[in-house]
Formats: sequence, structure tokens, C-alpha cells
Amino acid sequence: MKGLGKGQARRCGGASVGAPSAENRKVLRSTLSVSSSSSSSSLRRRERRLQLGREAGRNAGGRVSVGSSRIVVESRRQGGLKVRAAAEVSADGNGSAISEPELTPVKVVPFVVSVALGVIINFLVPRPDGITKEAWQLLSIFVSTVAGLVIGPLPVGAWAFAGVTTAIATKTLTFKAAFSSFSLDVIWLVVNAFFLAKGFVKSGLGDRVATYFVKLFGKSSLGLSYGLTVSEGILSPSMPSSTARCGGIYLPIIVSLAKQAGSLPGKTANKLGAFLAQAQLQTTAHLSSISLTGAAQNTLGLVLAANLGYAVSNPWITWFKAGIVPGLAGLFLTPLIVYKIMPPEIKETPDAPKAAAQKLKELGPMKKIEWMVAGTMMLTMVLWIFGDKLGIAGATAAMVGITLQMIGGVLTWDDLLKEKGAWDTLIWFAVLVAMSAQLKEFGLIGALSAKVNAGLTAMNLGWPAVFITLHVAYFLLHYLFASQTAQLAALGSAFLATMIGAGTPPLLAALTIPFHTNLFGGMTHYASGQSAVFYGSGYYDMPTTFKVGGIVGITNLLIWGIVGGVWWKIIGLY
Repeated sequence: MKGLGKGQARRCGGASVGAPSAENRKVLRSTLSVSSSSSSSSLRRRERRLQLGREAGRNAGGRVSVGSSRIVVESRRQGGLKVRAAAEVSADGNGSAISEPELTPVKVVPFVVSVALGVIINFLVPRPDGITKEAWQLLSIFVSTVAGLVIGPLPVGAWAFAGVTTAIATKTLTFKAAFSSFSLDVIWLVVNAFFLAKGFVKSGLGDRVATYFVKLFGKSSLGLSYGLTVSEGILSPSMPSSTARCGGIYLPIIVSLAKQAGSLPGKTANKLGAFLAQAQLQTTAHLSSISLTGAAQNTLGLVLAANLGYAVSNPWITWFKAGIVPGLAGLFLTPLIVYKIMPPEIKETPDAPKAAAQKLKELGPMKKIEWMVAGTMMLTMVLWIFGDKLGIAGATAAMVGITLQMIGGVLTWDDLLKEKGAWDTLIWFAVLVAMSAQLKEFGLIGALSAKVNAGLTAMNLGWPAVFITLHVAYFLLHYLFASQTAQLAALGSAFLATMIGAGTPPLLAALTIPFHTNLFGGMTHYASGQSAVFYGSGYYDMPTTFKVGGIVGITNLLIWGIVGGVWWKIIGLY
């Protein structure tokens, strides 16, 4: 646009702007461009942008361009240097500036606490004899990392990344050692199971299965609970995130059923919603323990055992064989126990099967995408069961299922890329496993467990007494942890080494520690991701959470200790 003479008005888009003074015209040229609009609101927005433009011109000394959503100030100096700055205007054109992207810094208090623990261990706690400097330094980094996973200065994956970065930057670990676990089959088994779960959700098959069992069992409140439990049992082997199962499928169904019965958070919660939510939360503990892929942390327990030299052969079948009997006992008893502790006011729910039948009618027959998910999952399950005989690892079996779903159009590569939980799990899981493995390589786990074993030996305790004592301690310590995985990562290796050192059969110890890690998932509102999900629904308060969680938690120990103990003897675990 060419400059105008002195005293002239510049017109653009029907709006006029007074020409700058002769003094200012020597160092700048101001032009304003505003799109025309016939509506009064558009005129008001345009006038506001013009006002901002004039102010910018006066303050910055430069050319001002005003568009529909952007003001650009360009200053031309005598030396020919141009300095350009832009201020965004909100899309509605009201002249309010869009704020700059906000910083999301680390949470200061959790950061200080996490780092301080590592610093104290590394520099203030005397290093025991026989422990190398590198081992002690890695222990301090490991403790800081686990502490951060619990109290959260950064998201879990980010904090694990910071931890492994510290280990490499301080030359405590080599790059190769720090990332050695990223190629482990069991880690990718968990990651791939997240992708398979995406197929269940995307296709709607998961919702259909749950609704079908509501139709079958839903004539009473207790029947509803058992129906939801059975349906989750079908889905759990292919959905390793108990939080995703509960939050993505079962909580929405429970809320819908409760609302149909007039049960809302608050005064009417005890009609139905509180019971269904607590029962589903508590039964998830057993469902997560029955199959190796029922919970993300299960494979971590086996990896920790393998790092100690006690690898579990044919892991999926071995796990299922050990967990199925006590797990089924827990699934049968838990809804009854919750029913007795907090009985729902509505005992009969005759409308629930009708509503489920109506929903199934609306869904219509199974769609092609659902059949494809069902078929690929059946194939994956068969490969998991017979994988050892066929020479196909668990992660490979899952990859076959995922590949078939991508070829068939169920999943896209973009679906996998957007599955943040899977990639997040890959990072923190592999980092923790690598650190744990290197602690063993450095001899630290063996040295510490030897000292504990010496103390237990002095007390003349046999391995069964040590086994029970450590499991009780492991249970009580979860009140200090806000994550099942964090507790397993922090204490798993030490407890396993101590049990085995006292004479506990290695396979029994290797399986029962991760079993146990699932059983206290409903102890508190922060005990697990699924516990936080159900507590957030508002159907029960905190005293109820601790009361029911404590009673059911102790009951779980008894079920798995008594029923499991007899079953494990029968199948030869000890």
C-alpha cells in the first residue's frame, strides 16, 4: 500500500485511520487493514481492533497491521533494521489478547522431597561394607525415582525419564545398561495389551459384553454385581489396565444403572450406586490376579524374580494355573462381603435386565468390527496358552493380534500412537526394571537381603513364618503408597530376595508378591488408579472407603492365604 500525503486519511475496508504526524512519518508507516462487516457486532469488534492498532502504533513506533485475529507491529528504524512483534487477538475478534502458553513446572514440594531422599542416602547415610560407590549411588537415584512415582513431582513417565537421565549423566549407568530393558518381551506384552484394549473400546465389544451380562444376572442388586464381575473377567486378560476397565467401561455402566434406580451421589447413594461401585472395585483385585495380563504391574513381579535369577517358565499358563482357584473364590465371596458391609437399600432391580435388553436391541447384531476384534482376541489367547509349545512369546502373540486388527481396519497406526498410556508404561516400566536389574548386578540386593536373612535366622524362624510375616508387612506398607506398581518396584526385589533366602520356594515367592500387589487395590481412595476412579464418582465417602477397604483387604489375604495355600500345595508350588 502506498503512502498518503500529509493530512490525508487512509482508507481500507471502509474504515478510516488518521494519518500520523510528520515527525512520526519520518520513522514509521502505519497502515491498518480491517475486513468489512455489515453487522453491528462486527463493527464494534473492528473498532476495538482499530483502537488496539492505534495504541500499538503509538507505543511501538512502527507499522501496524490489524487482521481478523492478529495485530502485527513492525518498526522500521533509520538504519534499515526491522523489528517485528505480533500480538494475537482472540478468534471472536473482541480484542482480548490470547495469553502466552503457560508453563507447567515441576511440583516444588514433591520434587524437593524426592530429590532430598536420594541426596540423604547418597551423601549422609553411611555406605555399608561391601557395597560399591556405584551401587550406593544407583540406590539413591532409584529411591528418588520411586518416591517421585508415589508423590508425583512430574507425571510418572516424565519422572522415570528424569531418573534414568540422572543415572546416565552421573555415569552411574551406561546408556546401554540404562535402556537394556526396553527389549524385554514381558514389557512389550503389557504395552501390546493396551493396544488390544483399544480395539475392545473402539469396536464397542466391551460395552456389549458388559450389557449382556447385566441382562442375564441383573434381576437383583447382588446379581447385577455378579454380572458385571463375570463380564470384567472376560475382558480383563486383554485389558491390562484395571483403571481403564473400571473408568472406561464399568463406572459408566454402574452410574447409568444407579441413576435408573434413583440412586445418585449423596443422600440416595446407598440405594444402589454405593454398593455396585464398591463391589466392582473390590472384585477387580481378584480379576487382576487371575491372568498375567490382567494388570500392568503383574509382569513387573516376574521380571523382578528373573532379575534375581528365578525366571518363571511358560509365564501366562503358570500364572493362570496358580491364580485361578483362589481368584474364583475371591470373586464369589467379595460381592457377598461388600453386600453385608454396606447393603443396598434396593435389593431387587427388575428394570435393569429390561434396560440392558433395550440397549442390546439398539446396538443390533454384532457388527463386522466386533467380530473381527473377537476373532483376533481368540487367536491371541490361543497363542498365549500354547505359545511355549509353538515357540511364540507372549508379546509376539499380542503383536499378531494387533497386526491383524490393523490389516482389518479395526485399529490404525494413529490409534496406537495416541494410546498414551501404553507409551507412558513402556518408559517408566522399562526404566524401573533396568534400575532394579542393575542393583542386583552391582550386588546391592544380595548384600541387603543377606543382612535381613541373618537377622531372621537369628530369630529361628522357618520359611513359612518369614513368608507370612513379610506378606503382612507388605500389606500394611501399602497405606504409605499411592501406586501398586510403585510399591512393587520399591519393595519387590528386597522382599523376594529375603523370602527366597529364608528358604521359600522361589516360584511361590515370585508369584505371590505380585498376586498380593493386586489384592490391596481398594484399601484406600489412593491405593490404585481404579480406586481413585470409583471414589471420584461420589457414591461413597472416605470413612466408608477405609472401612470397606480394610475389611476386604484382610479378607483377601485370608482367601489367598488359605484357599491359595491349599491349592498351591496341590499343584506343587511348595
